[in-house]
Amino acid sequence: MPSEQTYHAPQSNRVKLVVASSVMLTFISFWRAAAVVLNDLGSSAFYAGGIAEAAIGKSAPWFILGVMLFSFAVRAVYVESCSMFTRGGVYRVVKEALGGTFAKVSVSALMFDYILTGPISGVSAGQYIVGLLNELLQVCARNGYLPDTLMDSHHAAILLPVNGASAVLAIAVTVYYWWLNIKGIEESSEKALSVMKITTVMVVILLGWGFYTAWVRHASLPPFPTPENLHFSMPALGFLQGTKLASMFGLFGILMAFGHSVLAMSGEETLAQVNREIAHPKLKNLKRAAIVIAIYSFVFTGIASLLAVMIIPDSVRVPVYNQNLIAGLAMYMVGPLSLRIIFRIFVVVVGFLILSGAINASIIGSTGVLMRVAEDGVLTDWFRKPHKRFGTSYRIVNLVTALQLFTIVVSGGNMDMLGEAYAFGVIWSFTFNSLAMLVLRWKYKGERGWKVPVNIRIGKMELPVGLFSVFLVLLMTATVNLFTKTVATESGIAFAVVFFVIFTISERHNSKRTLVTEQMKEHFQLEHEEKISREALAIRPGGVLATMRDASNPFALKWVLSRTDTEQQDVVVLTARMMGAGGPEYVDDQLFSEYEQMLFTKAVSVAESFGKHVSLLVVPAGDIFAALVQTANNLEVDALVSGLSHRMTAQEQAFHVGQAWENLPEPKRQFTFYVISSNGEAQAFHIGPHAPTLQAEDVQLVHRLWLNFKRDPEMGNLHHHDIVTYALTRLAGEYARDKEETLKGLRRFAHDGAKSPTLGLPGSQRRDPKDYSIPAPGIGGGNVDDIDG
Repeated sequence: MPSEQTYHAPQSNRVKLVVASSVMLTFISFWRAAAVVLNDLGSSAFYAGGIAEAAIGKSAPWFILGVMLFSFAVRAVYVESCSMFTRGGVYRVVKEALGGTFAKVSVSALMFDYILTGPISGVSAGQYIVGLLNELLQVCARNGYLPDTLMDSHHAAILLPVNGASAVLAIAVTVYYWWLNIKGIEESSEKALSVMKITTVMVVILLGWGFYTAWVRHASLPPFPTPENLHFSMPALGFLQGTKLASMFGLFGILMAFGHSVLAMSGEETLAQVNREIAHPKLKNLKRAAIVIAIYSFVFTGIASLLAVMIIPDSVRVPVYNQNLIAGLAMYMVGPLSLRIIFRIFVVVVGFLILSGAINASIIGSTGVLMRVAEDGVLTDWFRKPHKRFGTSYRIVNLVTALQLFTIVVSGGNMDMLGEAYAFGVIWSFTFNSLAMLVLRWKYKGERGWKVPVNIRIGKMELPVGLFSVFLVLLMTATVNLFTKTVATESGIAFAVVFFVIFTISERHNSKRTLVTEQMKEHFQLEHEEKISREALAIRPGGVLATMRDASNPFALKWVLSRTDTEQQDVVVLTARMMGAGGPEYVDDQLFSEYEQMLFTKAVSVAESFGKHVSLLVVPAGDIFAALVQTANNLEVDALVSGLSHRMTAQEQAFHVGQAWENLPEPKRQFTFYVISSNGEAQAFHIGPHAPTLQAEDVQLVHRLWLNFKRDPEMGNLHHHDIVTYALTRLAGEYARDKEETLKGLRRFAHDGAKSPTLGLPGSQRRDPKDYSIPAPGIGGGNVDDIDG
């Protein structure tokens, strides 16, 4: 039998570059995940009821409740899609099931949803604020508190134009969040949870007080949702004006009314986006979050709309409080006027928090969706080019914000117009998603983590009755909406067509550049690794991890190379690609774009100028600090080096790195975090628990105390560390007894008595053979601080 001969490929002279395939994320509980979704979904409670009643009449709350119940089923579709794709959502699911063309159509409808979310939330927030100001002006006028300059010729208060003033406020808030997103806003589930805690307090008071008011006044329920109780406004009939379809066919009228209420169900896509950050067990916690979201939205949006019709008189509900229904509910509770005004102010504050947060969520969400499309090669790299100063995808943010500002200006602050258009994107994105999941039931027969019930098995065939029913309801509603929502149909189709054309042309342009891009990639030997480890990069423990994001000024890398002997320590150059809210869970060659090529070409050039070797690494990340710390821990480095941020001080950067380190699971490794400014000055921070850097006088003080204590005959076994331990224990006791006095004394000592040590090794500049930290850049070159998370 002939022996097998192994042939080895010739050694490549290309630079090895490792691309991480798995996005580095921080994980959150299902409570926090639900809070993130409710910050988007809950905003509709402030305007959905009023818009629906203006369109279909006094029976609107029943349809809002019906939509909230139906949202259980729609959310179940999203849960099934997330059980198949960790990063689910409309674009990913439709592309898997129906291909790229349908995916571009569906994401165009989804973008219409996101673009409209900002204007409708901003204008609604403005309506609540302007409505409150006008009401206060009227109260002050009746009591003679207003100066004559604010009164008209009839001695009535001069009121602000509601729509116009609301539009101005919406523009101001949108511009504010545009600037935050350009700089790179730090999104936090903790913030979302805090907002929802405040909102929950308002909801409990609102419902409790509302039910009491309804009981005291013996308020009657709204008319039941039967065809004879539906009273459509002329705009609500859309293209059916002049026909009798709504009255001739009862079911058609019901579907029309349901379609005008469906905007209360917006925000479901956020659940698919936040899914990848939900902690283990992911599917179980996802279902828990979905249940919390469903119950909360049903109680808040549904019950509040019902109480508003029961309590607010018909004469003022639609003409006065149509755009700020919850504020009207607060004003018509039983109780003293002063208490009702205070509660209304509270409602307005909470409404502004959650509605303005929805504006930010719409910018982040739409930016994330477009980034996801760009990563698939549908949009050119021009859109993804990072900001020179802040490193954000500013061109996409600019595009999204410009479209939102245009929408606000065109609408003139008219909530009915915005609400009608908004429903188009909501219903069609849901329809495409459910259709795709239905196709995947036959296309992929494998096991799923969860399925939408009800499923009937006949022999080897399984009929997805529940999923098909959800799709059928969505399709019928979406189709009816095409005929009954003139503004939505015309603007939605025009918007979707424009975006689809942009996507198609951009994708073809990208395909022509594929050959050029591949030739540029030939300079690097790309190796994909699902998880980052020392073995993947072939480096030793105790290395240095240097971040790089600006090819024009790699001062941090130069600082590292000038102070590191790469024969003893390995240097890894890292860039993190921020995936954003709409990014995928796993990435491919799309991660290594022209931007990364430019960065690493410069990194290799700098390393060659120093005559030193570096390893190259691309890491996709959901949170920059979590990604840096996870990578540093996985690579077992002793130093992490980063340039000084344009948005944060070195201390703030170190604090976030410390927080990310605290969130790491065990085992985790301590390291030193260096922040380098553009002039070469450095500050060092010890991350994690470690022996503190003691001054020479501190050591002498401990020694003097030890000598004094040793004079006691019973202190023969006393050691220096016993003194330190006793002092720390006593300090902890004092802090427990009198926190303020202890902090006061500590602050006084830190201000008057502490001395800042120089950057580097204490006592001597000689390095221990086992010490892998970077030496100081000269005496007095920086400071060493301790960051324990």
